[in-house]
Amino acid sequence: MPRMDSPDILDATTPTGLADTVDRARRLARTGRRRILGIAGPPGAGKSTLARRLVEGLDGRAVLVPMDGFHLAGAELERLGRADRKGAPDTFDAAGYVALLRRLREPDPDHAVYAPVFDRALEEPVAGALAVPPDVPLVITEGNYLLLDEGPWAPVRGLLDEAWFLDLDPEVRVRRLVERHVRYGKPPAYARAWVERSDEANARLVETGRARADLAVRLPS
Repeated sequence: MPRMDSPDILDATTPTGLADTVDRARRLARTGRRRILGIAGPPGAGKSTLARRLVEGLDGRAVLVPMDGFHLAGAELERLGRADRKGAPDTFDAAGYVALLRRLREPDPDHAVYAPVFDRALEEPVAGALAVPPDVPLVITEGNYLLLDEGPWAPVRGLLDEAWFLDLDPEVRVRRLVERHVRYGKPPAYARAWVERSDEANARLVETGRARADLAVRLPS
């Protein structure tokens, strides 16, 4: 059940702390039924990096299903007039993401579930690119809005068996965001302006869901 007080704290700024995150995920994978771990946090907090580390540490007992696969396509964002704020809550197919989580919670023993992924080189979602076999005990999903308690995002928290929120020094997080945008082809000045105008507005919204997490994970800078 979603909690509404302050989450527990796990300091993952040391190798021992990082190992503790893998141990906690491993315990979820041992329950004998499909479980879903959600990793939330603002843009640039390190969600995908931690999620990949967990999957690698669980030796085939976990699959990563990112929320970002539910970005609306660029053409649809243009049609809706939302392309200039891509990454905001209403630039995703939140209802589609909720429907996928429900399918993942009750896997068909005879069929994999296929999920979309987001291709950063193309800046577009790619449908059916990720297979989740029915016998994998733990699905790890990560994204900005897993703990957002409004609109079509509200059901997400109730579909997660456990939710983590990532804490990272804001200056480090912003620097990483700018570097990421530059790496994928944006000029440095444009990248910084986009982060300050769009990503940071989204980060403030994401922060409002922190209290709904079970665990706040402090990450190294």
